[in-house]
Amino acid sequence: MRSGVIAQKVGMTRVFTETGEHIPVTVLKLGNCQVVGHRTTEKNGYVALQLGSGSRKSVYLPKAERGQFAVAKVEPKRKVAEFRVSEDSLIPVGAEIQADHFVVGQFVDVTGTSVGKGFAGGMKRYHFHGGPMEHGASKIHRKPMSGGATDAARVFPGARRPGHLGAATVTQKGLTVVDVDAERNLLLIKGAVPGANGGLLVIRSRESA
Repeated sequence: MRSGVIAQKVGMTRVFTETGEHIPVTVLKLGNCQVVGHRTTEKNGYVALQLGSGSRKSVYLPKAERGQFAVAKVEPKRKVAEFRVSEDSLIPVGAEIQADHFVVGQFVDVTGTSVGKGFAGGMKRYHFHGGPMEHGASKIHRKPMSGGATDAARVFPGARRPGHLGAATVTQKGLTVVDVDAERNLLLIKGAVPGANGGLLVIRSRESA
């Protein structure tokens, strides 16, 4: 079992194959992705790597986290994630992982925080049909309409109603690595991934799509 990585979303573009077919890709940059800690069977009951990426001022960190980075002798990280690995896949603390950690054609799962949309109605949040636009309809064009059973005299928990949309953890599974640019430390992943440009994403390897 190999470690995943933390990468920053740069944006989307497309690449062309030798036959002229275009493939939409998301560009991810592995910048300063370092090992900041180990989890061992003797001490923690399982084996894992703690990776950090990005930069953050130490003045904003709790004392315990500052101590962790000081022990690892790495600068404070903006995001830290843990990856379960096998004993033979442990990487030394302080080592930096580059884009060539992945190979072209490999399948990966990408986890990130989706773009926040704020408070949204039923049509935007759940793709409801909405009310009629004509034939005497008035002020019900974008209403979610019925809230459920009439005789219940209440709205049941879990009903799809207007509310907060986005800003949630989303995992896109079975994406393909289209290209690896080792010189610029970039990964090109087929399709779209969650999150806004500039956000940090967690990328994990998988056996198949």
